[in-house]
Amino acid sequence: MNNYETVFILTPVLSDAQVEEAVKKFEDLMTSHNCEIVAKENWGLKKLAYPIQLKKNGFYTLIEFKGEGTVVADLELAFKRDERIIRFLTTKLDKHAIDYAVTRRTKVKTARA
Repeated sequence: MNNYETVFILTPVLSDAQVEEAVKKFEDLMTSHNCEIVAKENWGLKKLAYPIQLKKNGFYTLIEFKGEGTVVADLELAFKRDERIIRFLTTKLDKHAIDYAVTRRTKVKTARA
């Protein structure tokens, strides 16, 4: 199994319940492809660097997961078909990126505590 992380931006016109529903949809897609979700971070409403589809803000979500390489194509196809997604990026993590992600998660947990 490979390690991946995906970041996607949802349109800012959604309510909190609709954002959670959209995130749950993609989590369910990953688990249906036998992926293990390692971590999920909701970064909230952030300003975009440049307007996308005439929108200046978006809800950012990061999901780290382990899975086979075939799941990425299905996941990105689902992102393209969903009108609530305005941008997405999925990357395969090497051993250095995995170490960094673990360090970043522990720093975030200690900062919140």
